[in-house]
Amino acid sequence: MWISVAQILMALALILISCEFFTNGIEWLGRKLGVGDGVVGSIFSAVGTCLPETMVPVIAIVFLREDSGSMDVGVGAILGAPFMLSTLAFFVIGISVVLFRSKRETGMTVNVNSDIVSRDISFFIVAYSVGVATAFINIHFIKGIVSAFLITTYIYYIILTVKQDSVNQGHLDKLYLTKALGLKNNMQNILLQICISLTGIIFGANLFVKNIEGVAELIGITPLILSLIVTPIVTELPEKFNSIIWISKRKDTLAVGNITGAMVFQSCIPVSIGILATPWHLNSHIIVSSVMATLSASTIYFWIEDKGKLNLIPLLMGGAFYALFIISLFMKG
Repeated sequence: MWISVAQILMALALILISCEFFTNGIEWLGRKLGVGDGVVGSIFSAVGTCLPETMVPVIAIVFLREDSGSMDVGVGAILGAPFMLSTLAFFVIGISVVLFRSKRETGMTVNVNSDIVSRDISFFIVAYSVGVATAFINIHFIKGIVSAFLITTYIYYIILTVKQDSVNQGHLDKLYLTKALGLKNNMQNILLQICISLTGIIFGANLFVKNIEGVAELIGITPLILSLIVTPIVTELPEKFNSIIWISKRKDTLAVGNITGAMVFQSCIPVSIGILATPWHLNSHIIVSSVMATLSASTIYFWIEDKGKLNLIPLLMGGAFYALFIISLFMKG
């Protein structure tokens, strides 16, 4: 067990270092392509760091279809990921703002592009709600239409994000490969750094998952709890680390957009796969987590609509919704 714990810590360190390289590389990619915080945070970063958690349900569902336990893990991971993003990840951003307040010119004020955040969350609420509601429909043809709708929704989201984007990245640190190895700051080396960092993120996440599964088995955590809570926490680490890094650098729109963009991706693409490739039957635990995710996202959306800006209160409330879900698990045994 102690070997597993040591490997978990090594995996964490690898993910954190890789995320630092990834955020640096992805910002430079945005600069070279002439795009702004909306595209960089909500699309480039969000999709890139969604790879680990997207691989978990796809592997569990597509390659292990005969195993009903793997199906449960896959469906739990599909809906557990957006649940973690819309509750715990927002809470982590709020805590990060508090911890880094002394080095932030804006202090504890969250300085984001409200239009970007509001747009992302509105897409998430619609897509996620439609995906969950489909579990109560047992008509294969309609499920196919919903899957097509979710994929089309994400394509439209990308088009809209690019169309509404504005260049506003501010100061960029030197590309780390340029700083460390003296390489040219060109597109090839930017893409090389992004690929290396993504490889580190994926390898670290896989190492973390394998060892956390072993530890969970030793202490008696059920597969359902593992798929709903433990695995999503692990696979969402890249998004959380990226956002912490950007909060520390006072790039709030990138930090929040990284989370909200991932929420949109997770509610469209993996959910569409789950609807098509599984019976898509949700148990009470998954339904409760889905309700908490929607309530937390809605809190942020309506707060921005009412106040015209984002502050710590709705972000920290994400932790309250996450805690309510944990309490419901214990109450149901």
